[in-house]
Amino acid sequence: MKKIGILHGMERTFPEAFIERVNKMGLKDIKAEPVLIDKVEQGEPSDYAVIIDRISQDVPFYRAYLKNAAIGGAAVINNPFWWSADEKFFNNALAVKLGVPVPKTVILPSHDKPTDTSDESFRNLKFPLSWEKIFEYIGWPAYMKPHAGGGWKSVYKLNNMDEFFTAYKETGQLVMMLQEEIIFEEYFRCYCLGRKYVRIMQYEPRNPHHLRYVVNGPPASEKLLKKVNDYVLQLCNALGYDFNTVELAVRNGVPYAIDFCNPAPDADVHSVGQENFEWVVEHAAKMAVERAQQQKSGADNLTWGTFITDSVSGYLKQTSGKPATKSKTAVKTKSK
Repeated sequence: MKKIGILHGMERTFPEAFIERVNKMGLKDIKAEPVLIDKVEQGEPSDYAVIIDRISQDVPFYRAYLKNAAIGGAAVINNPFWWSADEKFFNNALAVKLGVPVPKTVILPSHDKPTDTSDESFRNLKFPLSWEKIFEYIGWPAYMKPHAGGGWKSVYKLNNMDEFFTAYKETGQLVMMLQEEIIFEEYFRCYCLGRKYVRIMQYEPRNPHHLRYVVNGPPASEKLLKKVNDYVLQLCNALGYDFNTVELAVRNGVPYAIDFCNPAPDADVHSVGQENFEWVVEHAAKMAVERAQQQKSGADNLTWGTFITDSVSGYLKQTSGKPATKSKTAVKTKSK
C-alpha cells in the first residue's frame, strides 16, 4: 500500500477534499491521509510515497522533516530543497533569461543591519546606493515587496521618493524588491499542477480578497490565453514546481509575470470559488496518484526544474572525457 500524505496547518477545505477525492478513486494500492509525525530519525524513510506540503514555509521543523523524507524516497510536492533555495528576485532573473516578460525590478539591501552584523560587514556595499538611477529605471508609481515573502505582507505601493524612504525605513531587516507598476487591462491567476495541468482564472487583485475571482469583464481572447498558458508552463517547468500559481498582468496585450513563487497557493473554497476549487482538488488528486504510481522506494523521487537539470547536464558534458577523481570517503547506504 502506498500512502499519500498532506501536510497542512489551519486550512481545512482543500486538505479534506483532497483526501476524500483520492480515496474515492477506489485504488487498492493507494490511499491518502493527513501526515502524522511522531518521530523523525535521520536517514530513515517516512511512511509516505507522496507528501503534499502546504505548511513548511511557516514551520522550519516541517521543512527539515520533508528533506529527510525525500532522502528516504518520498516524492515531496513541492521539492523542499529547491523551495528553500528559491526566492522572488531570482524568479524574475530566471524569467528574463527565459524570455518571459516581467516588470523592471531591483533588489535592495535591508534598511536595518541584520542581527550580529556591523558596518564592517558591508565593505562591499556602496553607500549610499545610486538612488536616482534606481528610481529613474523603475519609475513611479512602484511597488516594494519582500524578495522572499508571500502574499500581501509588507507590500507597499509608492508614488514618489519621499513615500519610498518612509516605507523603506519600516521594513527593518527585510530584504526588499522595488518593482515597476504594470497598469493592466487584464489580470490572470493560474494554477499549475504537475507542470502540465493549467487552470487560467481571471482575477482582480484590486477587489476585496473574497471577490478577487469575481470578474465581470469580457472573456479573454484565445490567442492571449494561449500565450498565458505557455508562459505558465515555461516558468513552472524551469523552476520545477508541481504545485504553484502564476500571476500575469496584461499591458498593451503583453502578459507580464508578476508573481510566480507560490508553492503553497491559496486553495480555499471560500476565496477561489466552487468551480476553481473543484478543479484544483481534482487535478491535485490526479497528480498525486500519478506520482505515487511512479514512486520508487529509496530513490530520488523529487522534481527538479530545467534550470537545475540543464546546469547538471552542462557540467557533465564539460567534464565527460576528463579522468574521474576518486573520493577518499566511501559512503555506505543501508536498505530497510
